[in-house]
Amino acid sequence: MKARRLNVMEALNAGMAHELESDADVVLMGEDVGRAGGIFRTTSGLQQRFGSARVIDTPLDEKGIVAHAVGMALYGLRPIVEIQFSGFIHDAFEHIMFCATRYRWASGGQYSCPMVIRSPSYGGIKGGFWHSQSCEAYFVHQGGIKILTPATVDDAYRMMIAAIRDPDPVLLVEPVPLYRALSDEIVLDGQAAEIGRAEVVRAGQDVSVLTYGPIRHQVAKVADDLAAQTGIDVEIIDLRCLIPYDIGCILDSVTKTGRAVIVHEAPLSLGFGAELAAVIQEKAFGYLHTPVLRVAAPDVPYHFSIGDECYRPDAGRIRIAIERIMEFEH
Repeated sequence: MKARRLNVMEALNAGMAHELESDADVVLMGEDVGRAGGIFRTTSGLQQRFGSARVIDTPLDEKGIVAHAVGMALYGLRPIVEIQFSGFIHDAFEHIMFCATRYRWASGGQYSCPMVIRSPSYGGIKGGFWHSQSCEAYFVHQGGIKILTPATVDDAYRMMIAAIRDPDPVLLVEPVPLYRALSDEIVLDGQAAEIGRAEVVRAGQDVSVLTYGPIRHQVAKVADDLAAQTGIDVEIIDLRCLIPYDIGCILDSVTKTGRAVIVHEAPLSLGFGAELAAVIQEKAFGYLHTPVLRVAAPDVPYHFSIGDECYRPDAGRIRIAIERIMEFEH
């Protein structure tokens, strides 16, 4: 099978197309996903290919979209729903967390709710106040849902397929800044990603940097610069999946380096980095040479579009954290 060069948006589209073709129970629904191909054109061409009964344009009603999808999933379909921006997902929180995630448990396993909630997320596109959020931590706390965070073309394609095939609800946190900015060669072979497995993006000996989402690429650049300029050898772990997350990979890295820096775009307090810091302290305390450091956004709402560069962690802040942890003395 020949490889094709796709961007992240096209890879997501290819993953949905593969499952729509392979499984007649898969349906796609959301605001403008059909005739217009989605606000970002992520679903472009799918309604024309599979018809309006399977690629469904809905009213502007996030709660209603998810509520209908829950019912469809309980009756045997596999709905994919798009929330245009993660900043709009709060209206659907009740049906995601109090309905979709609960039915397997409430029914003693008699019913499951296989559905995908696509949540275009992250800042960096000058989207401003309501269009740049990182809301993933809201959905971690209750259980019953898997959370996938692709940051490469390959992961976008294979995580989409994995999410659709999963027997339970999956939140796919899509990297809007990478939709068109990142492209790569990929074989469209229909193989799903392994849910729950992290990736060692860069092997290193001195400090472990744990991250996910588009900022992984910023971290990689900082690591390369530090290696060339100072000799600091950074190991980078892309979590790829927040629930379940790959505790084995994290502990293997941290027990080797003795240092951990956690980088994410969401606000600091009760962000997913807090969970990682806690579990590292609990399970690898005796290996740590330094406290765990977190680099994240401030605990305020996302800025207007002119504030992108001030809100999100940048290369300078990431570098300072790594250098600081390397200079720490007991």
